[in-house]
Amino acid sequence: MTRALLSVSDKAGIVPFATKLQTLGFELVSTGGTLAVLEAAGLAVTPVDMVTDFPEMLDGRVKTLHPRIHAGLLARRDDEAHMATLATYGITPIDLVVVNLYPFKATIQKPAVTQADAIENIDIGGPSMLRSAAKNYAGVLPVVDPTDYQIVLDRLQSGTADEADFRQAMAAKVFRHTAAYDALIATYLTTEEFPTQQTLTYDRFDTLRYGENAHQQAAAYRDALGSDYSVLSADILHGKQLSYNNIRDADAALRIITEFAAPTVVTVKHMNPAGIGQGATIEAAWDAAFAADDISIFGGIVALNREVDLATAEKMHQIFLEIIIAPCFTDDAYAILAKKKNLRLLTLPFTTDLPQQLETTAILGGMVMQERDLATETTADFTVVSQVQPTAAQLAAMVFAQKAVKHVKSNAIVVARDGQTLGVGAGQPNRIDSVKLAINKAASKAGYDEAVLASDAFFPMDDSVSYVASHGITAIVEPGGSIKDQASIDKANELGIALVFSGVRHFKH
Repeated sequence: MTRALLSVSDKAGIVPFATKLQTLGFELVSTGGTLAVLEAAGLAVTPVDMVTDFPEMLDGRVKTLHPRIHAGLLARRDDEAHMATLATYGITPIDLVVVNLYPFKATIQKPAVTQADAIENIDIGGPSMLRSAAKNYAGVLPVVDPTDYQIVLDRLQSGTADEADFRQAMAAKVFRHTAAYDALIATYLTTEEFPTQQTLTYDRFDTLRYGENAHQQAAAYRDALGSDYSVLSADILHGKQLSYNNIRDADAALRIITEFAAPTVVTVKHMNPAGIGQGATIEAAWDAAFAADDISIFGGIVALNREVDLATAEKMHQIFLEIIIAPCFTDDAYAILAKKKNLRLLTLPFTTDLPQQLETTAILGGMVMQERDLATETTADFTVVSQVQPTAAQLAAMVFAQKAVKHVKSNAIVVARDGQTLGVGAGQPNRIDSVKLAINKAASKAGYDEAVLASDAFFPMDDSVSYVASHGITAIVEPGGSIKDQASIDKANELGIALVFSGVRHFKH
């Protein structure tokens, strides 16, 4: 007779699975709550303490940590000495292990969880059995995922459960599962910001059609503990599957719009803001964002931090957009936007308070990790370094522009008035080219006479100040910190420019 050991925290599907195993000739061995469920269903089950000849102890902390269990799992079936040892000690081999683990993740996600509760939900025996079974997968079939129950039964019935590729895949799944489980525990207990080893775990959200380009395969993974404020947590009300580029652009839009509490619309192309607009209503904010760049918005991503009403929806419906993200849509707004088959309509709860969190970027042979850039400057952080003093309107525009420029790829320049970007210069190898791009986009727009210019990093020389002044901009905000700051200050004084240092650099590579 073959022997199966079942010990599961998640009891879903275990009774019909065990019932079928028994009809296939398996002797069932089980523990604690699983044993009670199986016996209540009328199944003949051997308690694990009858196998170990040792009682469960320490409130269930010790029950399967025993040589009669682990020798039965680890003995190589093709090793005569191993099998002779089992016979000597009267140990029956275990051929199939069905284990899922204490709900550590669910426990630490409870609002009032204590560390004592979390620690009690760290499974020891379960991972030990799984790892033993997975190490010896040639002789033991490890099952960790209830969604695999039917696959296992089908293979047992068809005689294909012994295929090496299948068993290796099941073992690999076990080690991924236990590694992810341990990673969550390590993260929960770690207090160092950058520990010597950094182990991260994610759950696959979706396999994508392709990556940045059609020849690149891709998938999206969600943080194991999840976040409500994420494109991967959004409700997709309408439209086809999100692509790799959709996800990254939508993420950029969500990051940008958290900066603003007033009714705001953000349009994004290639992870840069194309336009940001604010207004007394969401329709007015849309008008401002659209006017900020009515060309780049084509095929773009739009995020709105207020309910989308019919008037705003009618305007958005007139152009080609990839995604619209908002807290909600009125019924009539949804009806008009949903006429476009491929337009994705997403909802999620908006916030202006992102938590600080470490974020990673892959590099060849490793990764780099840093905190999120959550720094936000107000006028209290500004230092006026020029003889000309900025007006109150210019200071307000600078605060707005600073919130925008931190989300633009470096070298980053934003020309804006209060509540509206007018021109964005992104990603140029030198700063003066970004200045020229931003001003070229902004110069013909209404409100340019009120515009200020924001730079994500200092001017390394005074050429940008000269160019700005020659194109009608009269106020600049930049971090300062260059060894040639004085040259820019002198040029601002010479040309009558209000120059303000924010004191904070916002590189975005």
